[in-house]
Amino acid sequence: MKINFLVLGKTTDKYLLKLIDEYQGRLAHYVSFSMQVIPELKNTKHLSVAEQKEKEGELILKQIENGDELILLDEKGKEFTSVAFSEQVERKMLSSVKRIVFVVGGPYGFSDGVYKRANQLISLSKMTFSHQMVRLIFVEQLYRAMTILKGEPYHHE
Repeated sequence: MKINFLVLGKTTDKYLLKLIDEYQGRLAHYVSFSMQVIPELKNTKHLSVAEQKEKEGELILKQIENGDELILLDEKGKEFTSVAFSEQVERKMLSSVKRIVFVVGGPYGFSDGVYKRANQLISLSKMTFSHQMVRLIFVEQLYRAMTILKGEPYHHE
């Protein structure tokens, strides 16, 4: 199974980027993981919020294959503890799913089309984080999930 992390726009903060790269490297020991960046839309000040979400949604859906499990990181999603998230990932890894795609949307969320295609919505917190910080938080939590599944000492209860 493969895990793809799809994000809109580059991570510009060099400190966050260094940490994201660190966790991506760590994840390579556990699972086939890739982070894919969809370039930001240009000239968005001439677009309504709905138009922007629609255009971003089209870009997201172009990256999704028929058999993919699409999971949106969304404030309306279900919250998990780290252990429960690891169990969720394990269930998906043991299923017939070949690729799980986690997605962080643009600043206004997802289009209706992306929500309709999604298999699940997950919230990382009731708090709001910048889109760049969410990337780091997610890759760290995915790494934590892998270490929990392997019984390694990274996670303490």
